[in-house]
Amino acid sequence: MAGKVLAVLLPLLLCLAGLVGLLLLCIPTRDVREPPAYKYGIVLDAGSSHTSLFVYKWPADKENDTGIVSQHSMCDVHGGGISSYAEDPPGAGRSLVSCLNQAMKDVPKERHSVTPLYLGATAGMRLLNLTSPAASDSVLSSVTETLTQYPFDFRGARILSGQDEGVFGWVTANYLLENFIKYGWVGEWIRPRQGTVGAMDLGGASTQITFETASQAEDPANEVKLQLYGQSYRVYTHSFLCYGRDQVLQRLLAGVLQRRISHPCWPIGYSRKVLLKDVYMSPCTSAQRPQDYDVNTKVTLSGTGDPILCQQLVSDLFNFSSCPFSQCSFNGIFQPPVAGNFIAFSAFYYTVDFLQKVMKLPVTSPGELGIAVKALCNESWVKLLERAPSQQARLADYCACATFVNQLLLQGYRFDEHTFPSIAFQKKAGDTSIGWALGYMLNLTNMIPPDHQNFRKGTDYGSWVVLILLFIMVILVALAMLFCFARSSKSQSAI
Repeated sequence: MAGKVLAVLLPLLLCLAGLVGLLLLCIPTRDVREPPAYKYGIVLDAGSSHTSLFVYKWPADKENDTGIVSQHSMCDVHGGGISSYAEDPPGAGRSLVSCLNQAMKDVPKERHSVTPLYLGATAGMRLLNLTSPAASDSVLSSVTETLTQYPFDFRGARILSGQDEGVFGWVTANYLLENFIKYGWVGEWIRPRQGTVGAMDLGGASTQITFETASQAEDPANEVKLQLYGQSYRVYTHSFLCYGRDQVLQRLLAGVLQRRISHPCWPIGYSRKVLLKDVYMSPCTSAQRPQDYDVNTKVTLSGTGDPILCQQLVSDLFNFSSCPFSQCSFNGIFQPPVAGNFIAFSAFYYTVDFLQKVMKLPVTSPGELGIAVKALCNESWVKLLERAPSQQARLADYCACATFVNQLLLQGYRFDEHTFPSIAFQKKAGDTSIGWALGYMLNLTNMIPPDHQNFRKGTDYGSWVVLILLFIMVILVALAMLFCFARSSKSQSAI
């Protein structure tokens, strides 16, 4: 009798075990995401004096439509900026090859074809485009031809506007300082409640000032509205072409030649031969260019180390006489009062760093900056060489640069005793250089759709535990009944 019962129950138990197995396959599942792969992006910062290549990376799964971007690597291109190849356009493309080959190694091979590659040219190319559009086009065509030979996803080479350069520099600074978003200790991305910092960039051919403002700009050309990490920002920005370090030095040289005097911003004991073609070829010196001059003529100039005359020479670069708005910086350009903290980078940093580390002078207030500039301009060429022999190529120009920075910040942007201490002169934030390239990449990631996520089917942990235990119990009961059935059959055989 028992054998008959077991013979009936055993198939039922086996069917029940099979049913539980089917339930394990058919119950509702949820999506379990695999860690997202990294995306990469390459930006070539083609400045007026040199070009740098930056490789950035970010998770494919983005935070609020803006990628969490970090600098993966960088490479400095040898030689001058691409605008210096106006008479040899193919040379502009060839100059990029070494850094592009390095990028081939830095980006995983399987990501090459989907890695966007951009080149942005700044004030140097803006000036070349003003003087010779044909030469500018030839240079861009040359670099485009070179960039398209690489397996990356080339998205174009273009000349950035001054507004772009200023705004993207501001984005970079605030991103690196974690003013937009930061990774909290609980393992989640959070938005800090601190405000943003203003950004001031002093490049080779232009200078930019950008900061957040609550009020609407009187000149619409100086206002930009941004959307980052789900937040809206209204910023004031302006770029002054011809007010970058290299162009300022050329304009000062033109002023000295026009006045037929020695150079008051060069140190005593220093002299140099100046090729007139180099001075007057820029549109920034067109107002001081003689009607008739021999481009091959060289003029020997000597320094007098006169801080007062140097200050007067630099003052002629600014026009404070007219302002069509309620308030201006200089040259009739609207600017609201500066407020909050600022970060000053590029040549701002290098100039102040020289005053602090080489001249060993404090620069924490307008008064201290003025004293430091005067001390620098009074230093002889021999003394400067003793202080910084490794910087001989740039030593003679530090007085002019420091005098310019002093007037730009105090008379131009109108920083005073209360606002000047809020300026931080920095080259980097963390391990990342401050400039427009990262901000440019952050903006571009907003237009790159996230990868389709890789999913694996999974069941909630609690459901798995219950079903597996039930499946084990059914199997154990079935085995126990089989054991009993086997013993029962053996007993009957013995009888």
